[in-house]
Amino acid sequence: MAVLRKDDGSRQGPGMAGELAQNIRRLRRERGLTLEALAAASGVSRAMISKVERSVSTPTATLLGKIAAGLDVGLSHLLGEMVDRAPVLTPPEAQPVYRDPETGFQRRSLSPLFPDRKIDFALNDLPAGQAAVFPPHRRGVEEYLYVVEGALTVVVEGTRYEVGAGASLFYHAHVVHEFRNETGARAVFFVVVDGGAAT
Repeated sequence: MAVLRKDDGSRQGPGMAGELAQNIRRLRRERGLTLEALAAASGVSRAMISKVERSVSTPTATLLGKIAAGLDVGLSHLLGEMVDRAPVLTPPEAQPVYRDPETGFQRRSLSPLFPDRKIDFALNDLPAGQAAVFPPHRRGVEEYLYVVEGALTVVVEGTRYEVGAGASLFYHAHVVHEFRNETGARAVFFVVVDGGAAT
């Protein structure tokens, strides 16, 4: 089961899938949630969560977003590990990369994970003609998006924003938000998810 692209030596493949599974299981248990309770909180079936926790299935970006929302964490928290607050250099090979098995959407986690903050900094790559839909975060979560290459249509609660290379977009993320690449070339963009102080 391949999860990640390997061209730059980033963490990938079965090992990364296993780490994703372990992190979801650990976070669920830390919150005292059964599979049934997480299914109810996330809207993802118990059977699918069980498959993901056993590394039997790789979730789509949408399902992964729902699981993260159900656990009240950012996507990077499902892929990486917490570190102490200090200067942190993260080389490319240590940056977790998630790849959607259906669309090819790729998300590289760039920010270190600190236990007292919920900042998520990611570099995303969306192939031509594809889309990635994310469920609402909790109220108060905000996102900042910057397109590096190509063009992106961002749909926030039904409103479309056309974001070309060099443009940025801020939006509240407690509603459904979708990234669409309606062009014939890939779109590369940064997203910073600001969840405020950890609770």
